[in-house]
Amino acid sequence: MPDATPFEPRVDDRGLQLTWLDADDEPQEAPEATVAALREVIGTPPDDLAARGPLVSRPGRDLGLGAVRVVCEDGSRHEVDGPLPADFPLGYHRLTTAEGVERRLVVSPGRCWTPEQPTWGWAVQLYAARSRAGWGIGDLGDLAALRRWTERLGGGLLVVNPLHAVGPSVPQEASPYLPATRRFRNPLYLRVEDVPGWDDALLAELDLVEDLAAARATDLVDRDRVWPLKARALRAVLDRSGPGERPEGAGDDFAAWRRAEGEGLERFALWSVVAGDHGADWHTWPEALRDPDGPAVADLARERADDVTFHAWLQWLLDAQLRAASGDLTVVQDLPIGVSGGGSDAWSWQGVLADGVTVGAPPDALNSSGQDWGSPPLVPWRLQEADYEPFVEAVRATLAGAGGLRVDHVMGLFRLWWIPEGAEPTQGAYVRYPSDDLLDIVALESHRARAVVVGEDLGTVEPGVREALAERDVLTYRVLWFEDEEPATWPTSALATVTTHDLPTVAGLWTGSDVEDQLASSDMDPAAVRAGREELRERLLRHDALAPDDGPDRAVAAAYERLAQAPCLMLSLSLEDALGEERRPNVPGTTERPNWCLPLPLAVEDLVAGPADHLAQRMAGRVAEHGAGRGAGRAADGGAGRG
Repeated sequence: MPDATPFEPRVDDRGLQLTWLDADDEPQEAPEATVAALREVIGTPPDDLAARGPLVSRPGRDLGLGAVRVVCEDGSRHEVDGPLPADFPLGYHRLTTAEGVERRLVVSPGRCWTPEQPTWGWAVQLYAARSRAGWGIGDLGDLAALRRWTERLGGGLLVVNPLHAVGPSVPQEASPYLPATRRFRNPLYLRVEDVPGWDDALLAELDLVEDLAAARATDLVDRDRVWPLKARALRAVLDRSGPGERPEGAGDDFAAWRRAEGEGLERFALWSVVAGDHGADWHTWPEALRDPDGPAVADLARERADDVTFHAWLQWLLDAQLRAASGDLTVVQDLPIGVSGGGSDAWSWQGVLADGVTVGAPPDALNSSGQDWGSPPLVPWRLQEADYEPFVEAVRATLAGAGGLRVDHVMGLFRLWWIPEGAEPTQGAYVRYPSDDLLDIVALESHRARAVVVGEDLGTVEPGVREALAERDVLTYRVLWFEDEEPATWPTSALATVTTHDLPTVAGLWTGSDVEDQLASSDMDPAAVRAGREELRERLLRHDALAPDDGPDRAVAAAYERLAQAPCLMLSLSLEDALGEERRPNVPGTTERPNWCLPLPLAVEDLVAGPADHLAQRMAGRVAEHGAGRGAGRAADGGAGRG
């Protein structure tokens, strides 16, 4: 019997996907009202976009433009007629056609950088990794301690939550996946004592001693309490240096770094100043300040120059502290799927990000009602008109100083589920993106930073996505909770783990407390939640040495003994599991639960100095022993070398 005709989605002239297959492989069609609303939001692409938009290519490929002149990043000039030479410089160049049309030329290697040796390491929500030396939130000093501990254990990897900046006002946004920007980092992660010019005497001078003690004693990570303390302390350090661009201890380095960062940094710092005065949503600001190119913003930049310098200086400190904390270890940072609609990136790139729409996911096995993640999407054709710069800067900034990138919901580089304002997630539709171009840009940035890239390909994945990722050496993401096959059969080109920040911890699943947590903080169907728990529990019981009446520590050990069998390039061990934590960091779809605010149950100092028979040490030992010295090889050559 012949195979059925493959499903071919219908896509309109604006990239709106009118039909698609759902999570059950059933054909679906976008509602007329959704189509009308999204077409209006997308607008009409210019007829000549294909002729003047950016061109993304690779050495050896024909540009298809005839004879062109190319001015490369380094100023060198080339005449090209036909295929690009095999040794043509990689990077971001400008070309001019014989007709005088100028456009951006991006030349990519087409493949991401990958490490030569397999390794393992810890997945950690950095804010949760609190130490007694910190200020009530895990910081880059704690990341450095975790890095040194991982290296001692033979590991070469840390996977951390997004570290991007949010608004500098209270209340602080708790979710790392709804930042104000994907280009700059959150000053909450600064280790204050490591800032040049800091003096412990400032605590008493600023009357912060009691407030700091209270922040350190909180049961939850209280960003609203911590940020005002850090902001006051850090501003006091800068003010001691006096006005200007050379704070104490910075020499010429800060001024040079600030000039190199250019307009993007200045706009973020300006946004931060106004957000501190008027709140983190630029739509609510005085009208004159809503235009980043307007005269009112230019006047503010002059009048508040010291305040602008403060926010730029914080970013310089973050860059330096992250590089020092990472050392030679591969630190894989998350690139969120989007940003806050009121944040810095949305203010700077008005029109490139869509108004009146958010992104999410259609109904699937995990959520029958679909999901709305609250971020406005980039309009595909406007992103091309902007020479892909918003995407380039987000990828480059997230890679900087760390050595790895995990692209959240990597399917979003191919298509995104757009939800019109006021509609339910079920009433959305997919919009297509220029995935070949975006993936080649990721490969170029990976190559330049010598940084590994992981694509979070969980959920509804359309045909062709994983093949396109594999062709560019983007690692797939394998999670024990979702896989029917045993880890020993998983692919080598993958980052493998047992669970994620949105899924149950092993202990929480095993004891059943995760079910109660979900039901207490949501309106989920109890029968469905309990059935899901039983399905995952059965997956754990496939381990021959695990019995139903074993304790949670044994369940954790069994799960990671199975993970250790995976031949994957990278294995990620959850610190929540290593400490027997029953609560997951986040339960999607809940608002009353303290998502993204749960600290680890053990201080970092105690974790890294723990006894040899501690669960974390035993997990690390099992993984390091497997796979022909997976961890020892990395330790011998100095970590997860990026060089």
